[in-house]
Amino acid sequence: MTAYVLPPPPVNSLAVSGSGERFPVRRILCVGRNYEAHAREMGKDPTREKPFFFMKPADTIIDDGATMPYPPLTANLHYEIELVLAIGKDGANIPEDRALEHVWGYAVGLDMTRRDLQTEAKDHGRPWEWGKAFDHSAPIAPLHSVAKVGHIAKGRIWLAVNGKVKQDQDVADLIWSVPEIISICSKSVELKAGDIIMTGTPSGVGAVVKGDRITGGVAGLGEIAITIG
Repeated sequence: MTAYVLPPPPVNSLAVSGSGERFPVRRILCVGRNYEAHAREMGKDPTREKPFFFMKPADTIIDDGATMPYPPLTANLHYEIELVLAIGKDGANIPEDRALEHVWGYAVGLDMTRRDLQTEAKDHGRPWEWGKAFDHSAPIAPLHSVAKVGHIAKGRIWLAVNGKVKQDQDVADLIWSVPEIISICSKSVELKAGDIIMTGTPSGVGAVVKGDRITGGVAGLGEIAITIG
């Protein structure tokens, strides 16, 4: 048995819908600007260039229904609703036509963003992590297995703040589809069972403040709800 100088950290995990079991999370990979209208609202050209990725640590996950503490160092905390997929089978250089074989399930998630810190980083050509990879920045609802819901390629994706709809689009509007995202990502890093991929957000992102209630959903996957504490 390996001896450690400190107690190992706990396994980070996601709830599984309809089950007492949880899905162990290895890392979170995120696709940037994957809906045309969102790319435009961020001041970028939405043409179909090669997608880019950033990461969040696995311990940024919080469960559906949680209260998310308002994070430090920001005055501009933004919501971003996303279709989330969970990898259940290892693979590198995965062909696009075999990519869905590697998906264990799907969920609704939020890529919470310290927009002021992200903007400052972009303006100076620096990494985005301080704007994206902070504590509690990845609220994710319970996973739904492919065995139960199939693969998600279309359907409404939406978000509301205090009951007012802010984001409302269709998953079919992804610039890069789920199979394409998996295939492209796997050419750079070997995907492992336990990896989570957040696929990008539609237009309509905006700021929230303490006390706001965020709700959202993806057709076929239910909803997520968190409160900003």
